Amino acid sequence: MRYSVSIIVPMYNVQQFVEKCARHLLEQTMENIEIIFIDDCSPDESSAIVSRVLERYPSRKPHVKIIRHKMNKGLPSARNTGLVVASGEYVFHCDGDDWLETEAIERLYNAAKTNNADIVWCDWYLSFQNNERYMSQDPGSASLTSVASVELLLAGKIRYNVWNKLVKTSLYKDHNLHFPDGHGMGEDMAMIKVFAYAQKVVYLPQALYHYVQLNNDAFTKKMTAQHLEDIKYNVDTTIHFIRGIYGDNMDMFVQFFKLNVKLPFLISTDVESYERWLAWYPEANAFIDANPMFSNRAKFIQKTALRRQFWILKLYYYLIIRVVYGLIYK
Repeated sequence: MRYSVSIIVPMYNVQQFVEKCARHLLEQTMENIEIIFIDDCSPDESSAIVSRVLERYPSRKPHVKIIRHKMNKGLPSARNTGLVVASGEYVFHCDGDDWLETEAIERLYNAAKTNNADIVWCDWYLSFQNNERYMSQDPGSASLTSVASVELLLAGKIRYNVWNKLVKTSLYKDHNLHFPDGHGMGEDMAMIKVFAYAQKVVYLPQALYHYVQLNNDAFTKKMTAQHLEDIKYNVDTTIHFIRGIYGDNMDMFVQFFKLNVKLPFLISTDVESYERWLAWYPEANAFIDANPMFSNRAKFIQKTALRRQFWILKLYYYLIIRVVYGLIYK
């Protein structure tokens, strides 16, 4: 059967969240979809929970796959397993601890078909215990060329998150694109490569995805030496790809990309993290003021780091991140 959309859902330690995720996928208003759950050898009850939920939706059962890895391979490999078996015209990635608005896939697909687009992306919510923060991805235009969208991805105007984008499956398969096996942190940088091969991309100004901030076991909540190596690997691989496609024409945006990648190191109270910011890609620091996508606040903390005024960075973290955002979004 030829589906309109294949939804790929990796699962690892998401038993507290996956029931809601599964229900919202199974209740999608769009009928012609398949849902592919990838159990990455999770030690919890994630697969069992999905199987129980699925019993409540008998009409969906023939269109749902639950694939189990015999060993834990990591998030990129789980996504790749889903891509191998996906038969839809388009692919959508949804993480097992997040959830979608029930009309999300239909709206994204209709936008893709109406505009003859290879990719459609939308806004999303950062979802906390008691409230949510709307995250706009407005690029200033409803439709973009491939080159323009890659520039905005590198500059940070559009986030390269994998989970708010509907992508034509042929972009992955025709160009042999996949996620970086064994390098999980920063694996969604692979989306930049996907955008590079698109002919037309479209923005849908609606928040349809809920990125849940409650899973303390989430992969992105932890940072180890291996994770840092993974980030560096994915950054360097992405830059190599960009230069192979565009030559030196994208070099300024490559510098913006480096700055965006290391900016989170400054959202911390850890001096070692500040030092890491200084050590990573120092050649990009000259481009802080040149990036029009940086807010004044982002420019301020980077220039503060350059001057090694780490006490200001700590004060910023406690006043803005812990107090302001900590009180409003919790």
